[in-house]
Amino acid sequence: MDIEDEIRSLQLDSSEDNNGVVNPEAAKPEQIEESDKMDVDLNSESHKEPQPAHVEPPKVKEISAPDNEESEEVEGDMKRHLNVVFIGHVDAGKSTTGGQILFLSGQVDDRTIQKYEKEAKDKSRESWYMAYIMDTNEEERVKGKTVEVGRAHFETETTRFTILDAPGHKSYVPNMISGASQADIGVLVISARKGEFETGYERGGQTREHVQLAKTLGVSKLLVVVNKMDDPTVNWSKERYDEIESKMIPFLRASGYNVKKDVQFLPISGLVGLNMKTRVDKSLCSWWNGPCLFEVLDSIEVPFRDPKGPFRLPIIDKFKDMGTVVMGKVESGSVREGDSLLVMPNKAQVKVFAVYCDENKVKIAGPGENVRVRLSGIEEEDIISGFVLSSVAKPIPAVYEFVAQLQILELLDNAIFTAGYKAVLHIHSIVEECEIIELLQQIDPKTKKPMKKKVLFVKNGAVVVCRIQVNSMICIERFSDFPQLGRFTLRTEGKTVAMGKVTDLNSASSS
Repeated sequence: MDIEDEIRSLQLDSSEDNNGVVNPEAAKPEQIEESDKMDVDLNSESHKEPQPAHVEPPKVKEISAPDNEESEEVEGDMKRHLNVVFIGHVDAGKSTTGGQILFLSGQVDDRTIQKYEKEAKDKSRESWYMAYIMDTNEEERVKGKTVEVGRAHFETETTRFTILDAPGHKSYVPNMISGASQADIGVLVISARKGEFETGYERGGQTREHVQLAKTLGVSKLLVVVNKMDDPTVNWSKERYDEIESKMIPFLRASGYNVKKDVQFLPISGLVGLNMKTRVDKSLCSWWNGPCLFEVLDSIEVPFRDPKGPFRLPIIDKFKDMGTVVMGKVESGSVREGDSLLVMPNKAQVKVFAVYCDENKVKIAGPGENVRVRLSGIEEEDIISGFVLSSVAKPIPAVYEFVAQLQILELLDNAIFTAGYKAVLHIHSIVEECEIIELLQQIDPKTKKPMKKKVLFVKNGAVVVCRIQVNSMICIERFSDFPQLGRFTLRTEGKTVAMGKVTDLNSASSS
């Protein structure tokens, strides 16, 4: 049985994860079952692949819009909020599409665009100018490759969006994991240009790995945009669009997506902005009768979030600015000025001085918001990315080891997975070296029940329950309690080898 069959057969209790279904009430039981096939549906927020234990992830780029409108706190609260991550193979056009969205939504003015056009022309890279909106540092502009996760904001009539522009190059997958783990929905950008789609889709291409990781990280809705439709090799060809769609659908299904309910395809041109804010002209593309990109983004339902749950904010970055400021996405509960909280796992008691959403100071921020929180009572050097800001009444558990259910994807050189196996653990914003201490039982993929025989090792495609140990204390939750803080990936030598969910915390090692 091949890995895709194994993944298709893997099904962990769908009732555990409201996250996997964007609107739990509206979903039919069979749809939940389909969508949560991959309920090793996981969440790891990470940044740079480290060598040793705690390694500082890279800084997140913040692309700020011109300050021509000071948004009122009340108005900001009225609109719903969605985090959108752009994923896909290198050179598919993710940064260009993100830049075009910001331009079309009025976040970037004509003068800035003209400046970028000149800069790109001077570098003999005329078609890269839109990507410069998202790719702000010189290294990215010279190479034409996104390295860090770019972050920007735009609004439509009904929704505030945070764009997370993930790098496509395989060297920067840990940064992509970081972006995807903060997202509610994913935009998978695919190049329709002859040869480019094939390179991204074939074995070793980032289109495949990004899709699997996105599902693993809890990105439950996927928008597949077929980009570069204006390219001379494509010329808005329906045949090419249909070919890409027909190849992607079986793979998306095998990765655990319910294609009918959770996936939508549409053709665009990111460089010239066609079928993005307004529908593409019939004279260019007579066969397309569907919506444009902005319409689809506006129609996606916001995932269920619990504003009254215990507060959880995994810290992805920190800096000094009139006190200690931490950044991250609120995964549960709400935060307001004056709150007393704990920084875990070092149990430091802190007080909230101020809360910021999208550059604006707000009185309160709920789940799903990307925030900056100014704290007193702790020094910036005492915080590491991966620490969690949590409520005092119900702090997040901190452990050295835990029990998890793992889906083995593809081990390096057909290695065997046994006690003593070492890898890098990515779970919410934590990047930590780990070791498999003990294999507890293997799960039969057909019956979903544990096998009776004692398991000493497993190979590719297996589902196994094991005990995992880390060098430094980490803050995690059971997947059944907090899906977004209990799903993870294991990577070795730059490759994703397994994904899993935390099933039990070792109470002896928790504090």
